[in-house]
Amino acid sequence: MKQNQFERFNLKSYILDAVRTLGFDKPTEIQERVLPSLLKGSSLIGQSQTGTGKTHSYLLPIMNRLDAGKNEVQAIISAPTRELANQIYKEALKIAEHFPEDEQISVRCFIGGTDKQRMIDKLKTQPQVVIGTPGRIKDLVAAQALQVYTAKMLVVDEADLMLDMGFIEDVDIFASRMAEKIQMLVFSATIPEKLKPFLNKYMENPKYVQVNPKQATAAKIEHVLVPLRHRNREQLLHDIIVRYNPYLAIIFTNTKKMADHVANSLIEKGLNVGRIHGDLTPRERKKMMKQINDLEYQFIVATDLASRGIDIEGVSHIINYELPTDLDFYIHRTGRTARAGYSGIATTIYDTSDEDSLNRLEKMGIEFRDADIQNGDWVDIEERNKRKNRKKQKSDIDVKASRHVKKPTKVKPGYKKKIQRDVENFKKRERRLQRKK
Repeated sequence: MKQNQFERFNLKSYILDAVRTLGFDKPTEIQERVLPSLLKGSSLIGQSQTGTGKTHSYLLPIMNRLDAGKNEVQAIISAPTRELANQIYKEALKIAEHFPEDEQISVRCFIGGTDKQRMIDKLKTQPQVVIGTPGRIKDLVAAQALQVYTAKMLVVDEADLMLDMGFIEDVDIFASRMAEKIQMLVFSATIPEKLKPFLNKYMENPKYVQVNPKQATAAKIEHVLVPLRHRNREQLLHDIIVRYNPYLAIIFTNTKKMADHVANSLIEKGLNVGRIHGDLTPRERKKMMKQINDLEYQFIVATDLASRGIDIEGVSHIINYELPTDLDFYIHRTGRTARAGYSGIATTIYDTSDEDSLNRLEKMGIEFRDADIQNGDWVDIEERNKRKNRKKQKSDIDVKASRHVKKPTKVKPGYKKKIQRDVENFKKRERRLQRKK
């Protein structure tokens, strides 16, 4: 029988059983690098992109270090969105199922949009693991229902998104009420400068682990560029998704208003479309996620909230209706497809004003294929930068010609026209040579 590589981390036997049930036999790079430190109780900052296995890189050591004999809060895991908190909660329950009968633990999830008083009433017995959104955890602490002073482990997941959404202050409020010495685990795709005061407040010489993906995006994603070319963007989007006829596609926009506009436009054209953005009520979001998971929609229009913190299975296509302002979100968006070894297609509608952003994405290692829909069919088209390269080639010939044809030391009337003729003749010869090559 093939040895499970997680065995060398000296995890408890029932944690290893959970690992095997989850189908893990080899740690990802982030897991390989952080598990030894976290199992020893060290604080850590882990910088890695989505889809690298970071959730289990902190769940496994936390669950391994729990003391089932103490009915008190021992670990708090905070996430910026309800959906992400729910996903972490489900993964934690899968591990908790393997605890022996005499070492059963309680894992609870506290998120906004649910009955707070009902949660308070159920907190007469404190759970060992608390997972939730910062605002709801803060409210329960403020109501003296959740007793966090015993907790010695704190996870701040998607910390840069927490900062963007204004939740770091909430984390700070309940973190300051936790045990004096805590093991803090911060995971983030980026470490913004504005996050550093919070990190410095709670972490002294933490271990820092950065995992750069071997590729900017998954290997099995095909990145396709479709030029707008003065066409109607909504109609072009409609043509693209109808031509793809995807299993499940997420269409990304930059604003909630645009997401609603695009969703309504597609619904009017008779397509089956759901939507995810911050203006949905908690009940609407919960209902929408259930419908999506039940495959009631073929198309989902979403803002970048869905590119971080929401895991939707079976996404075959990503469509960027517009490029994100922050190009890191291109990576997050496209990371929603080609998961778990499957392939996927990420298509971007672009205009001439997007040229700089596309160049920067190419420098990040993304290779695009240029395509368009003509007469209802996909066709490969000339690379968008081919013309630019041709101009560059022409300018190289100009430079070479100017060096070859020099201004005479003694000038005569009409010398400028003569030089120009010589330059043109030289350039013609160079072009002929290049064509022959």
